[in-house]
Amino acid sequence: MATVSESQTPTPALGAVAPVAPGETVGRPRVVLLFGGRSGEHVISCATAAGVMRAIDRDRFDVVPVGITRTGQWVLVEDDPDRWAITEGRLPEVDATGTEVLLPLAVGQNALRVLEAGEMPRILGDVDVVFPLLHGPFGEDGTLQGMLELADVRYVGAGVLASAVGMDKHFMKLVLAGQGLPVGPYTVIAPGEWDRDEQGATARVADLGLPVFVKPARAGSSLGISKVDDLADLPAAVAEARRHDPKVIVEAGIVGREIECAVLGGRRGERARASLPGEIQVTDEAHAFYDFEAKYLSEQSVELSCPADLSPELVAQVQDVAIRTFEAVSGEGLSRVDVFVTEAGEVIVNEINTMPGFTPFSMYPRMWEKSGIGYADLITELVELALERETGLR
Repeated sequence: MATVSESQTPTPALGAVAPVAPGETVGRPRVVLLFGGRSGEHVISCATAAGVMRAIDRDRFDVVPVGITRTGQWVLVEDDPDRWAITEGRLPEVDATGTEVLLPLAVGQNALRVLEAGEMPRILGDVDVVFPLLHGPFGEDGTLQGMLELADVRYVGAGVLASAVGMDKHFMKLVLAGQGLPVGPYTVIAPGEWDRDEQGATARVADLGLPVFVKPARAGSSLGISKVDDLADLPAAVAEARRHDPKVIVEAGIVGREIECAVLGGRRGERARASLPGEIQVTDEAHAFYDFEAKYLSEQSVELSCPADLSPELVAQVQDVAIRTFEAVSGEGLSRVDVFVTEAGEVIVNEINTMPGFTPFSMYPRMWEKSGIGYADLITELVELALERETGLR
């Protein structure tokens, strides 16, 4: 499969893409790379888009980058990976200076339109697949997926239900436990509950034992997470989590190795596939756990071992749990499943991420690369999985 190297000239900026007349056939599938968004993970979404933009097979797909600003405006953006990468001293962000984009909103009308000041909307071309490279609420949580479903537009990744369940760690654990998958002890501090009954919430947390991890229930990229070793630090940790989400989940600390496994949907009804498991080890004492900075800003702070140093039996067990987790939430396309492996050999699910990152440091593509599928081929496979599946109820 052809790949795009960094030295090749990128596709021209979107304003230069030629309009396509209604009904005209496009030789290559048109893929909208959609990124940015309203969540706290806006920057991570941009960085993910930079990686995909750089590697996607331009001989195979017509690429249309579309950004969503922090206020929700959809705009045409530069088709330049360097513009969207995280670099030292600069975090990328989608602004509202681009031409506004109107996506299809009705069944059978797949045309992408642009709206320029003082002009009538013009057709840019039909959309074959949307690749939603958004993380967090208003993109990874089923809201965007629902909009695309209403218009019968194909898209990469999980559907409405799987996206919503995967985003909310509380309901994720309920669903996984209901399917017989092992999850660790936790408690939930509902919106407003901390203000009404801090003492009662603190007592429930104390019952979990220390340490605990305090997290926004509906956020990712380790945003707003605190490790609490002393209950005196709990109010500050809850406040930090509530900056990102009014709903907070508190998880008991589990003594075990942090193992991750990448899952890729199966072709034509076949069962999903699992990569070789990988293990993340935080080597810099400045990071108490695998936090935001260690993930995205400080590559030297972490080590990835893939395949993880596990017995063949444990590798098979991790892969089985990962696929079962994917199936439990009705996953599609891709997911990364994070587990703990205890000294006793027990595999406990931490979470499923239905739109894992694609940055240069991201675990999902790195695990598949170690398992025999390169970055560009992985992107092609995901787009083709989306093209293959039916729209509507499935």
